Amino acid sequence: MNRFALLLLAHASSSFVHPIDKVSAQMLVQSPSRPPPAQSHPYVGMWVTPDGHIRHQLLANGRYDEARGSRESAYRGRYEVRGNHIDYWDDTGFTADGTFVDDNTLHHGGMIFHRRVEGRSG
Repeated sequence: MNRFALLLLAHASSSFVHPIDKVSAQMLVQSPSRPPPAQSHPYVGMWVTPDGHIRHQLLANGRYDEARGSRESAYRGRYEVRGNHIDYWDDTGFTADGTFVDDNTLHHGGMIFHRRVEGRSG
């Protein structure tokens, strides 16, 4: 539950809140979380290290899925792109960032990734 929802819930349980506000607050707390907004940038797609060991799939919905070796979905989280800079927030709390050098090269965590083009393995 996020801080805003907790504050609303705490506020709704006080004796000074009108009953309709309690219902509204409970509906807000119980509503499903919204997906992140779609990312509008040219970097959506698969990015891989030259040996193919690490693979980042940048999804258009602002989420990423990283595979390492034979371990699919080793890391998942959200990301944001601003210009040629990318910030990652892993679902476990880890954060990282990177820089797109050009349309086909990403520098991230001391590694170099290249865009994987459909139909090519590397």
